[in-house]
Amino acid sequence: MRIIAGMARGRTFDAPQGQDTRPTLDRVRENVFNILQMKVRGAAVLDLFSGSGAMAFEAVSRGAETAVLVDHDRKAHAVEKANAQKLRMAERCRFLNCDWLQAVNSLREQGMRFDVVFLDPPYKMHDMSGVMMALMPVLKEDAVVLLEHEAKTFPSTCDGYELYDSRKYGIAGVSFFRLMPTEDV
Repeated sequence: MRIIAGMARGRTFDAPQGQDTRPTLDRVRENVFNILQMKVRGAAVLDLFSGSGAMAFEAVSRGAETAVLVDHDRKAHAVEKANAQKLRMAERCRFLNCDWLQAVNSLREQGMRFDVVFLDPPYKMHDMSGVMMALMPVLKEDAVVLLEHEAKTFPSTCDGYELYDSRKYGIAGVSFFRLMPTEDV
């Protein structure tokens, strides 16, 4: 795998061995970041279900200020940390080796808030409503949540989000969400 653009353009990194991780394809990452380009520079990024860290590392390469990478798999966690060193991004990345709920609760307790969130759960995880509900307190008002999913199956989500774009790239689908505006009462 390789970084597509930015300060680490062309540098390669590794994916965890085995069937448990499905790295986002280069062409999907390239298209996603073409859509998000104005949101990424200077952003605080959260990459849940991060696997190899491809999305977070691409964001940092393109100017994201910080990235938090979360994966419960120990092998993926070790590969991400090694990749950050290899890509010279370790100082801008933080790694959490735990499940998504534990990570989001911890980040909320620390008062962290994010501009961009990448969700790339296992394709068999069809109900994302709990994840998206839990994320609300850690999102900045104008945050973007990108959900990668199987193209033929759209996961269920919760109220409070607006789906503003959705694309298909072979077997992968990507959907872009933002928080619904709150009305002044």
